[in-house]
Amino acid sequence: MEKDNHKKSGKLRRKFLKLGILSGVSAVAGVSLGSNTDPAEEPDKEETGEKMKLLTPDGKLVEVDKASVNNYPEAYISPEESRKGIPDRKFVMVIDLSKCKNARACVEKCQKAHNLTYYQEFMKIQLIQDHEDGEPYWLPKPCFHCDYPPCVKVCPTGATFKRDDNIVLIDTDRCIGCKFCVTSCPYSARQFNWSPNPSFDEEQPYSPETSVPGSLGTVIKCDFCPDMTRAGKLPHCVQGCPMGVIYFGDKNEDIVTNGDETLRFSELIKDGAAFRYLEDLGTAPNVYYLPAANRQFPLERGFDVNDEVKARYDNVPYIQKMKKKDIAP
Repeated sequence: MEKDNHKKSGKLRRKFLKLGILSGVSAVAGVSLGSNTDPAEEPDKEETGEKMKLLTPDGKLVEVDKASVNNYPEAYISPEESRKGIPDRKFVMVIDLSKCKNARACVEKCQKAHNLTYYQEFMKIQLIQDHEDGEPYWLPKPCFHCDYPPCVKVCPTGATFKRDDNIVLIDTDRCIGCKFCVTSCPYSARQFNWSPNPSFDEEQPYSPETSVPGSLGTVIKCDFCPDMTRAGKLPHCVQGCPMGVIYFGDKNEDIVTNGDETLRFSELIKDGAAFRYLEDLGTAPNVYYLPAANRQFPLERGFDVNDEVKARYDNVPYIQKMKKKDIAP
């Protein structure tokens, strides 16, 4: 039996409008411009002053007023349809550690989009120090959407599943809250939903692709925002990052973008000496990291956070050393 807050999903399904004018590249990194309609048939739209960066069908990055963009209706993807994935896509993420200054905008944007509480984080930013003689660096950590995800193997109900487009999702209609997937994930990417979710539109249908509305007593995690990708938009964390740290794209088309620049995926990870976190575990994660060499910001800028967040870094040798010297980071 479906949960009560999901009962309306069937009658509220909306037809998916295919973005026919978009190339494969722009379907990952942008949305269509209003220029594909006849201006004579549509009244002039007053400019909002809010700018959006988009990819045109020929792959050029442009900046336009938000009013110039067609607002296509969102596609409702049912739990059954969500298991199929987006055809011919292999989604990947590249995170440039040299650009990260722990602004936490990616965390907050994701929380707002997924109706999470302050303590629920799909994107976590850790302070990593590989050895005592090395400098720490900031490491944003989403779900890694592994090719060989342990979480899928241990799920007794099939609630957690892997799609052909690389994305790993959770169907909370099937989740029984056993937490087997939480304990099997070597990246600590999953969390149990102990708290009722904040208010949401009661008419909003449930889909594993949006992770909302959430269900108490189930497992939640980063979902790579496939609903955004279907609409031709970048994931919320990519949009939220002010430093362009996070790149997202399609491995099949060999293109990733952070919204400001669009690059060849293969060249970026080769020239940047990219690595995958805990590579030796054999999970084959689809998140790549560019090393924190030649960092663009001093480490100290990342400590402009509240005391609760600062306390998360207390076990890092650098922080312990500073405290012994009575120097507050």
